[in-house]
Amino acid sequence: MNLQVRPATPDDLSGVLEVFLACWRESYRGLLPDAAIDAMTDERAEALWRRVLADPVGVVLVAERDGEIVGITRYAATPGAGGRIDGAVHSLYVSPRAHGGGIGGALLAQASAELQDAGAEAATLWVFAANLPSIGFYEAKGWHPDGATRTQPEFGEPEQRMRREWT
Repeated sequence: MNLQVRPATPDDLSGVLEVFLACWRESYRGLLPDAAIDAMTDERAEALWRRVLADPVGVVLVAERDGEIVGITRYAATPGAGGRIDGAVHSLYVSPRAHGGGIGGALLAQASAELQDAGAEAATLWVFAANLPSIGFYEAKGWHPDGATRTQPEFGEPEQRMRREWT
């Protein structure tokens, strides 16, 4: 398996959309209510990822295997209180056809290394509370629930925040 993790470009939009929508429509089916899954239309996903790929604040990485995008992650390091750098992983998706190949781990490791290089001592990410496979994946990588929860109106499903400290 020839896996390359690299920064995304606007030309990656179709591959990013394919992975993202497959995750929503296949991986999340049975974990989230159908209404939440069905709310992520092709048009909504395309508008979202066009905006994300053009956002100068965050970074999007893609995992490419044999010329095909098989995973994506988005993260950012931003100034926090008292001169601290806050790290955040905003999304991590691996094609359902490519699960188990170390793709998610490679993306998360690269994002974590880049956040550390930017000066973040810790990072957070949000995961749907019902997504036990993802929670288990993150815990195995050193991320742990920190007690914070939220429910975004557009999804209507509870999420929990996970945190990883490097110091």
